[in-house]
Amino acid sequence: MVFTLAGASLLRQAPVLETPRLRLRAHRADDLDALHAIWSEPDVYRYIGGEPATRQDVWMRLLRYGGMWPMLGYGFWAVEDKATGALVGDLGYADFQREITPSLDGMLELGWVLAPSVHGRGYASEALAAMLDWGDRYLGAHREACIISPENAASIRVAERAGFRPWCDTTFHDAPIRMFTRDVPATAQP
Repeated sequence: MVFTLAGASLLRQAPVLETPRLRLRAHRADDLDALHAIWSEPDVYRYIGGEPATRQDVWMRLLRYGGMWPMLGYGFWAVEDKATGALVGDLGYADFQREITPSLDGMLELGWVLAPSVHGRGYASEALAAMLDWGDRYLGAHREACIISPENAASIRVAERAGFRPWCDTTFHDAPIRMFTRDVPATAQP
């Protein structure tokens, strides 16, 4: 299912969102090294695939991120620490066409990854709140889903604080996954 922006034409690039400590912006080609470092951290990949991402994997991820916005009108943001300018992660909305049961068809899938150097500082919750505020205002009524390893207690806490509720347990790529959903009612557009 492709979502449109309630009466607006599709966005071609991620809008810049700001929080007190973070800037959410479009990814750039020069984010490759910083993202590769993040996706090579054991504290990141242990719950997402179990292996460090190669440089090529991260490059393909960057290209995918850039392609979502013009094709779907939503996608992922790079998360930048405003105080240092450092790229500390990424998060966003996606339609990955996952072959998973139960199906995520008709739902927006959310995901987030932050560098271990900022874990435990509330950055994930802060970035997610900004993104959800944008999505609640611009994406119309919809259901959101995220899939999280049942062992990833920190991400489960972030999801639940943001209003996601457990939906079911399943497997994806032979690993246990817990699915969470959040329903967003129609709201007045800004």
